[in-house]
Amino acid sequence: MNSQHYRSDGRAYYALFILTIVYSFNFIDRQLLAILQESIKAELLLSDTQLGLLTGFAFALFYVTAGIPIARWADAGNRRNIVALAVFIWSFMTAISGLVQNYLQLLMARIGVGVGEAGGSPPSHSMISDMFPAERRASALGFYSTGVSIGILFGFLMGGWLNEFFGWRVAFFVVGVPGVLLAVVVRYTLREPRRGLSENRDDNPEPVAVKEVVALLWSRRSFRHMAWAGALSAFAGYSVANWSASFIIRSYGMSTGELGTWLALIIGIGGAVGVFGGGLLADKLAAKDTRWYVLLPALAGVISLPFAAGVYLVDNVYASLLLMIIPAIQSNVFLGNTLAVSHSLVGLRMRAMASAILFFIFNLVGLGAGPWSVGLLSDLLAPQFGDESLRYAMLALVPLMVSLSALHFYLSSRHLKRDLAAAPP
Repeated sequence: MNSQHYRSDGRAYYALFILTIVYSFNFIDRQLLAILQESIKAELLLSDTQLGLLTGFAFALFYVTAGIPIARWADAGNRRNIVALAVFIWSFMTAISGLVQNYLQLLMARIGVGVGEAGGSPPSHSMISDMFPAERRASALGFYSTGVSIGILFGFLMGGWLNEFFGWRVAFFVVGVPGVLLAVVVRYTLREPRRGLSENRDDNPEPVAVKEVVALLWSRRSFRHMAWAGALSAFAGYSVANWSASFIIRSYGMSTGELGTWLALIIGIGGAVGVFGGGLLADKLAAKDTRWYVLLPALAGVISLPFAAGVYLVDNVYASLLLMIIPAIQSNVFLGNTLAVSHSLVGLRMRAMASAILFFIFNLVGLGAGPWSVGLLSDLLAPQFGDESLRYAMLALVPLMVSLSALHFYLSSRHLKRDLAAAPP
């Protein structure tokens, strides 16, 4: 390993670009199910609760459980190789999802996707923090986090049209296979950065126990509020990403091709603008006051609240879709900021684990409980509201989570300066 390799900005940006593509594939494979689920539901005769389990707890439980030991491995081992292996596993499991014949087989395939995707982000976050200094870290991690929105864009766009012309089974195969090739690109074109490179710090090669990282983060009140805020924001975001297609199809009857295009533009491009712009703006504002790393997502949540409710209150499909634009932009502002803050609160050999712990909380509450809770509430409301039950389930849950998230980001700001000052060297 060449310890000076990433001293060149060009090499660092190339690595960031490749890792962002990897993260995009992570969300293409994950998001694909959302646009296909109405077709899958009809063929496999599933309930909304079962669909919510597929996109929620079944995926999230194994995703977050595998994330902790993989992050421990990443803090001690070669992060580049872990990312390459991870993208191979989740892409392969996505491809074979098109071969399933029943709910149990699809459930097992989605669990496999979750285990694979657990190895993507924590090692990538750690590599990025070693390649970019603290004053550019939120921007770099924000750019990386645009992979969420790029993945959602292509997941909706490709999934919608592939499903309309070829069916949902072909869509899984077409999306999964290119990821296997991407694993080769990661393995043979990226290098493992030296830990502490961006800060000119010497690395202590001794691994840090998981309980030490957990104890350190949990002792910081800013982190506790920030993690809870991010989890509530993720609850709303994953609920919207996983159920918007079904809501529009059921309430307005739009085809998957047209709908996939709309959602790709709104959630995909809008989310990318929000997450990258949020990191870039926070880095600039935080140069004068570090509290902006959490105040900015708090402000974004307050602004988006009336639009988040309005999506489900109007009775015109295009008005509903247009109202989604502001929440889509605002919903991901927190991602790069919370990752940058978490890495600044811990030591060099704690960064992958800090990401895994943060994502454990985000995904258990957001990805696990969000889609499942919406599906469960929709089933409970179905006897009264019929096909409109999903509309009212989302109206009840999404604006509530957005408002509570903004409150906790604000509470985090009250402790952030003191906690950053107490971070280990």
